[in-house]
Amino acid sequence: MDLKLKDKIVLITGGAGIEGSIGQTMVFALAKEGAIPVILDRNERGFEYEKHLKQLVPGARFFQTDLSKPEQIKASVEKIDNEFSGIDVIINNVGVNDGAGLDASMEDFLYSIHLNLISYYATVKYALPLLKKRQGNILNIGSKVATTGQGGTSGYAASKGGVLGLTREWAVDLIKDKIRCNALIIAESMTPAYKNWLETLEEGDAKRKAIEDKIPLENRMTTPKEIADMALFLISEKSSHTTGQFIYVDGGYVHLDRALLKK
Repeated sequence: MDLKLKDKIVLITGGAGIEGSIGQTMVFALAKEGAIPVILDRNERGFEYEKHLKQLVPGARFFQTDLSKPEQIKASVEKIDNEFSGIDVIINNVGVNDGAGLDASMEDFLYSIHLNLISYYATVKYALPLLKKRQGNILNIGSKVATTGQGGTSGYAASKGGVLGLTREWAVDLIKDKIRCNALIIAESMTPAYKNWLETLEEGDAKRKAIEDKIPLENRMTTPKEIADMALFLISEKSSHTTGQFIYVDGGYVHLDRALLKK
């Protein structure tokens, strides 16, 4: 299926994650479709990604940015404005489940809010004039933690709850500009960070199996590629009349009644 993403300018935050992360997977999936990824991330590996991406799409760019600092986001968007005539898509992807719970310091809690929520607002606020030029769309990457809770991660949970609120708010706010806004919600995905977490547990393999047994569809975790595939569909014109929606890519983990499912 041709998603008609060729030459679309896609601003994506948190796109310089470890190879195999959701952000990195989305970035290279975009390039393979001919879209031009413009990455905002603080990690220097983004420079190496930019070199590889340019072999697929010469216009690909990386702007090193600490996404917890709105002033750096503003500065990076100004650089984008100098290089591109507009933006077709904003993918707010950055997110760290940092464990800033009720026992955390106020500084840690506020940092979590800045990185996981305020960065979404700042990116859209500063890049909106560029997005309006193309009547583009916004995709916010969310988490099931916003709707189920997790325990021990108040900052992340509050942020991801706010992301869902902003998704609906922006969908209403930007209708007049013909700009769509949706959220893609992730549950259990086998990313490098998830693998690293499992390795810290004494019985990591048993924990992984216990989690996978609770995922109704095929008793397995969602792959980053499956998340990237859905993201590309949602930002494409193939979903041109979809806005204000929360789309779960989770194998039925959040909503299906597992007690009724038989192996």
